[in-house]
Amino acid sequence: MREPSEKETAGAASAALLPLWAAVLAAAAGGLALVAAFPALGIWPLSFVAVALSLLSLIGRRAGGALLVGAVFGASFYLPHIDWAASFLGDHPLRWVPWVALAGVETLFTGLGAILISLAYRWVQALVARPRLRTAVTTLLVAGVWTSRELVMGSWPYGGFPWGRIGMSLGESPFAPLASWVGPSGLTFLLVLAVAPAIESARHLAAARRENRRAWRTAVWPVALLIVMAIVPQFPTTATGSIRVAAVQGDGPAAYLDERERYDVLEAQLAASEPAADEAVDLVLWPEGGVDADPLADANAALVLDRAVNALGAPILMNAAVADGDLVYNTSMLWTADGAEQSHAKRYPVPFGEYVPQRELYERIAPGLIGMIQREYTPGDDSPTVDVDGTTVGLAICFDVLFDQLVAEGIDDGAQALMFQTNNADFRGTDENLQQLAFARMRAIETGRSVVNVSTVGTSQVIAPDGRTLEQIPSDEPGVIVADVELRDGTTPAVAAGEAIRSLLLWIPLVAIAVLGAALDRMRRMRAEANARG
Repeated sequence: MREPSEKETAGAASAALLPLWAAVLAAAAGGLALVAAFPALGIWPLSFVAVALSLLSLIGRRAGGALLVGAVFGASFYLPHIDWAASFLGDHPLRWVPWVALAGVETLFTGLGAILISLAYRWVQALVARPRLRTAVTTLLVAGVWTSRELVMGSWPYGGFPWGRIGMSLGESPFAPLASWVGPSGLTFLLVLAVAPAIESARHLAAARRENRRAWRTAVWPVALLIVMAIVPQFPTTATGSIRVAAVQGDGPAAYLDERERYDVLEAQLAASEPAADEAVDLVLWPEGGVDADPLADANAALVLDRAVNALGAPILMNAAVADGDLVYNTSMLWTADGAEQSHAKRYPVPFGEYVPQRELYERIAPGLIGMIQREYTPGDDSPTVDVDGTTVGLAICFDVLFDQLVAEGIDDGAQALMFQTNNADFRGTDENLQQLAFARMRAIETGRSVVNVSTVGTSQVIAPDGRTLEQIPSDEPGVIVADVELRDGTTPAVAAGEAIRSLLLWIPLVAIAVLGAALDRMRRMRAEANARG
């Protein structure tokens, strides 16, 4: 039987592995697999399955087909993954609009990025003749473009929505320690890089229409990479003591649309904090929105906090909406016997939740819905740290935990432990709080720091620097955790080189795609000119 020529093999490999109908089904299955990889199910191996199905659906697709299957993958992931967004507006008949709009934007970006991934497959196949080099370039470029897509979606528009990043699904996997070396984006890149060679093996087998050594050699690489990924230890940081913290989950009526009387949330926090009065603690930690009044303008709220500090025998790291002239900030304050000594304002308020970008434009489109959002929080620009009797604590207020650069800034400013304040009350009964906890867990591993993640309604946890859950309060229950939180010094490579890693993973794949496109266009024009002369 005649061996297929290299040209015939390359041509067959550039064809679609799946017909369009099967590619759509594979993409949908991949999106659902990715949903299951995240909490509440948390079956992390399905992240690899999801990437494999997505890549299989894109091979050989032209732009229109790639957009379709990419959008199917995006929709089948984001619609169920963030269905909690439909809870924000309570029982409003149009409560589904924020959910569908946000999932729709993410779906569009996923589809557009899928076009670039399909072009990477097609253009490398057309330009690189040597099989081994072609496989290496393809896998690197596909992994890079996938990661670039995540980075773009996590930063634009309106600051981006870095939720559902594949690397964040691996917080309880053997590969999690890698986050301390390369960060969440680097972990996404390595995951796709481990899957892509297996897809290349399928391409070679399809091209040759029989098993051959080259195909099976290609399949060895992902196994080797996975072994290396699994045995790399977490980058070490240095233990320097501990701070005794009482993390309080009040379970008060803290949702934006909850019916409540003035100070109801504050009173819930005070009641849940009472057991901590019998403990000798260094700090009492309350969640985002734990004080439903501005204590800098409300003398009664300030007096209540003063009394609470005296009763608990420790400062309270609390959070409230604070006015500064015409501006309002989502502000965490270290409240001591002398009042608010230090503060930090939320850096990334939630668009369409905590403020409305281009409000006049969107009020014309959906006046009823936009009118329900009266908050207009201004982004802060101060250091995400506070000093607690000589211990520097890094902060992230709810949505801020999603942003790598803010967490790194806290470490750069000397944070020895991280304390995240969040308010999940708008999403009671959903998986949103568990998904956010996955981010908190990865931040502990990435930075080599203990994390205390406290919520108004749960789930609140103390997380060790290696990602283990040490203590927790279940959701929808008031309670307090009193724990000796380990302090650490030292900077991991993920933090020290994080900005450079993200920049390289964003720009190199995009520039490479542009260079390949220009080279292919030039090659085609040269061939056309040669044919015209001949």
